[in-house]
Formats: sequence, C-alpha cells, structure tokens
Amino acid sequence: MSQLAFRGFFALFLLMFAAALFGPNSALARSRHRAAKAAPKPAQSQNAEQSSDAEGKPAQIGLYGDWGVYSAEGKKSKICYALATPKDRVPPGLNRDPAYIFIASRPGENVREEISIIMGFPLKEDGARAEVSGSSFPLIAKGPNAWMKNVADEPHFVEALKKGSKLLVKAASVKGKVTTDSYPLAGISQALERLEKECP
Repeated sequence: MSQLAFRGFFALFLLMFAAALFGPNSALARSRHRAAKAAPKPAQSQNAEQSSDAEGKPAQIGLYGDWGVYSAEGKKSKICYALATPKDRVPPGLNRDPAYIFIASRPGENVREEISIIMGFPLKEDGARAEVSGSSFPLIAKGPNAWMKNVADEPHFVEALKKGSKLLVKAASVKGKVTTDSYPLAGISQALERLEKECP
C-alpha cells in the first residue's frame, strides 16, 4: 500500500474518531459550542462510535485552549491525538462537513506527531497549504483530507505551531472554490507535551 493510500485509510479512521469525540459529552465540543444551539448528530456518528469501539473507545485526557488530547488502544499500539476544529471558516455559509486538524502519535508504528487535516469537502490534489508564523507548508490532498506534501516538513511545522498564534489552512475544492480555515494555537504547546507524555 502506498504512503498516500495508507494516509487516506488512516484519515478515514480519524474522521470516524473525530465524529465519536464530538458527541454531546465531549468537553472540547462543549467548550467550542457553549453559546451555539445543539446541532443534530451527524448520521455517520453512530457508525463512527462503533468503529472506534473496535479499536478501543477514545478517551479525552486533556483540554488545553481549543486543543483536546485523546487516546485510544489501537490494534497494534496506543494511539494519541491532539485535535482542534477551526474557529473561523471563510467564506462563511458554505455547505461543508466539519473540519479538523489532528496531530497523531502511534509509538507502536514509530509514528510521532503526524499531521492530518480534514477540510470537509473534496479537494484539488495540489495547491493546498498551511500557513503559520510567516511560513507556508505545501499540502497534498486526497478527497477531503490533506497532509504535509513533504513528510520531512512535519517537525518544522509542529515547531512553528508552538511559536505561532494562528494556523491558516487554505485549499481549493475540486470546483475551484478557495476556502480558508483558521485555527487558534493557544494551548498547542501544552497539548503536545501531554501527547508526548501519553504516547512517548
């Protein structure tokens, strides 16, 4: 299986994992949507919870600003994530699925701080990028998911996140419409410290 195909498979797992996390009892969901009216649960959530149970139900182990840290027992090893949803989405009012950024560690597979982004709509394969602290990182996309185009950029990207105040993810849909998701970075350093502690 190619690296991109594997990442696509893993992104599907992450999407189901996120749907399970953002149920009514999620502290991250409560903190992000205190003032909003309760929205109906996505249709995929029930299947997502069943799928995550097969791997071990995800548990929130920390909340730092807008970043939640979660862990679950995978088939091969423990899996830990730092996860956030965008604070702002431009242009507003588009019909999109939820968006997330994951920073995942799977020590049993020797994977540390792998970046996965879910945009919530089908993307053009090239042209997406993440911008933080004055640096731009090209992304590669498949379906609604994106990753660092150059895996060697991941450590530099994570360091930039720790020093920055805001992450912008810019991507074009397959129809050519460019959108920007904005993620606040307050709490990211503490979230990543907890990630490292839980999945060393």
